[in-house]
Amino acid sequence: MSLEEIVEIGVDIGGTFTDVVCRRSGKPSVILKVPTTREDPGLAVLDAVRQLENTGAIKSGDVTRFVHGTTVATNAVLERKGAKVGLLTTMGFRDVLEIGRQFRQALYEVRLTPETPGFLAPRAFRLEVPERIDAKGQIIIPLDEAALLAAGDDLVDRGAQSLAIVFLFAFLNPVHERRAAGLLRQRHPQIAISISSEVDPAFREYERTAVTAFDAYIKPVVDGYLDRLHGSLNQAGIVAPLQIMQSRGGLSGTKVARERPVRLFLSGPAAGVMGACNIGKAENLGDLISIDIGGTTCDIALIEQGRPGVRTEGQIDGYPVRVSMIDINPIGAGGGSIARADGAGGLRVGPRSAGSEPGPACYGRGGVAATVTDASLLLGYLDPGYFAAGTVSLDIDLARAAIAKGVAEPLGLTEAAAALGIHQVLNGQMAEGIRAITVRRGHDPRDFTLVALGGAGPLHGIALAEELGIRRVLVPPHPGVLSAQGLLDAAVEHEVAQAFGHDLAALSVADLVQGYKDIDDQAKDLMSREGVAATDIKIQHYADVCFVGQSYHLAVPVDLSAAAPLDDIYDNFLEIHDRINGHRFEAPAKIINLRTVHQAAPPAPTRAPETTDVVSSGKATLEKSRRTIFLAGGEGAVEVPVLDREAIVPGQRIAGPAIIEQADTTTLLTSSWAARMAASGTLILEQLGDN
Repeated sequence: MSLEEIVEIGVDIGGTFTDVVCRRSGKPSVILKVPTTREDPGLAVLDAVRQLENTGAIKSGDVTRFVHGTTVATNAVLERKGAKVGLLTTMGFRDVLEIGRQFRQALYEVRLTPETPGFLAPRAFRLEVPERIDAKGQIIIPLDEAALLAAGDDLVDRGAQSLAIVFLFAFLNPVHERRAAGLLRQRHPQIAISISSEVDPAFREYERTAVTAFDAYIKPVVDGYLDRLHGSLNQAGIVAPLQIMQSRGGLSGTKVARERPVRLFLSGPAAGVMGACNIGKAENLGDLISIDIGGTTCDIALIEQGRPGVRTEGQIDGYPVRVSMIDINPIGAGGGSIARADGAGGLRVGPRSAGSEPGPACYGRGGVAATVTDASLLLGYLDPGYFAAGTVSLDIDLARAAIAKGVAEPLGLTEAAAALGIHQVLNGQMAEGIRAITVRRGHDPRDFTLVALGGAGPLHGIALAEELGIRRVLVPPHPGVLSAQGLLDAAVEHEVAQAFGHDLAALSVADLVQGYKDIDDQAKDLMSREGVAATDIKIQHYADVCFVGQSYHLAVPVDLSAAAPLDDIYDNFLEIHDRINGHRFEAPAKIINLRTVHQAAPPAPTRAPETTDVVSSGKATLEKSRRTIFLAGGEGAVEVPVLDREAIVPGQRIAGPAIIEQADTTTLLTSSWAARMAASGTLILEQLGDN
């Protein structure tokens, strides 16, 4: 296929808007924001494709690649809309999912609430099966196949839509789990099945049980969603392969994604972080804090030396999910966050959001609660006729009425003061979210550059930077759709892990190499199914290491080509332990798990960055108008120029205060800051006195 024929579409579905980037070789890119259709997110995708066709941007049959970031897996858990799961486990281990660990996040709560995900499979849906494998992987009690089938029948009769199979020590010997899955698939072909030896072949019974149950919980939901999405794309005439962003920041084909849906948690936010890495790279900046502020949530990530942190275990709704994912701190803060006066006379903002349906009061779709977007409109930051490139009209009278009733009158404030208060409370909450991943981990946020993403990121970027002492903010060319852009720049990637309990002192290099060979073969098979040639794969090895007798491990990079790889593992472990825990000491260590990551080369860009275009944009004039806005810090009402970002040329410098508008976001430039357009198209905001 020639370069001229490449047409790629990246789609990120958020809680309020669905963001689309269409990248075409030899032509300008096109961006779109359409309201998310919550009941069936695929409908918004179909609407976006039709808009691209109607504007003449594409012919659906010419699309060669379609990449998608989705919150479907996460939302299924948050909204408790997953499948009814039946859990089959070894005799005596029925209640592992409910017992969990002794660790409690809220030690001093008077009213205790469960901190384990028992909702995944209530006790009536957890049954035991006679079988037993010991800690060396040897079979002690053979699998009772008749009892297994009887238990499976019982669960299906009770309404189970999905089965999770978690047998003791299956990560050492999966023979019983595989046999059980084969028998049950034969007996109940319509039932989705997840087995722990495929989902999470590692020790720790509770974590392994939980992640396998989560996989089973979301598998039918993800299957149904992808079926509907494929149907919508086919209806639109798009037959290009569909790829999905995984939580670790790499792409997967839908066939593999369906088999391992638990790896789709935080799919959309991961794409935004990868996009932020690319923005920093273009400006030769590696130490970044990305803050992606959408309509419903704010996703915060720390990027060091151009790479985001990756956790081998994350959390969804407060529950442990042992899946590698980009280290993102999500908080319930965004443009749709609802503001209200509490009973003590204080102002609360979020975490509840108006979302896209009905949306903020100013949308005119039936919402009556005051939101951050209503406050932004009342403060003059948003143009009611140019929100989301004019696709959504905003009603300032509805915004004023909502803020007056919900905040201003109960608190005895003017409407403008109430709107400023809403912004200040939200900014304080987001600043605390940033401190959680910086100050609390030994990092000084002043050493980092803030990257403002999402439709609302550039509106709050300077306020957050001032709160944290950060003196530089990057606003990407299209921050409102950077997650969709990041999807197109991501590479196909797969990770495979396996339990490997060996003391370093007694381990041979040959055994280590063989251990990696086993999981490398599995990863190569996954990449082969994605159509990636073995010669195009970059391989990274890691080992989960801890001191002997220690409960928790650290991920350590491994170089098998080194002269003494085992010595290097130990030295690297001590160094990482010192950096994270603040101390080091010489003591025996052991490897718990081996981990391999296979990554394809990122797709070649199909255009130069400066060719980006925006749907419905015309010839740009720098100053579009002037508008009165309200600023914090006692400045009050100030008349400022409203500038068109498309008219700002590389090297041009603009002093605040000003409003800088573009199709997908609005940048608020305050009095003590200036903006400079970089050659890459990124807008660099710097505090005056730093230049």
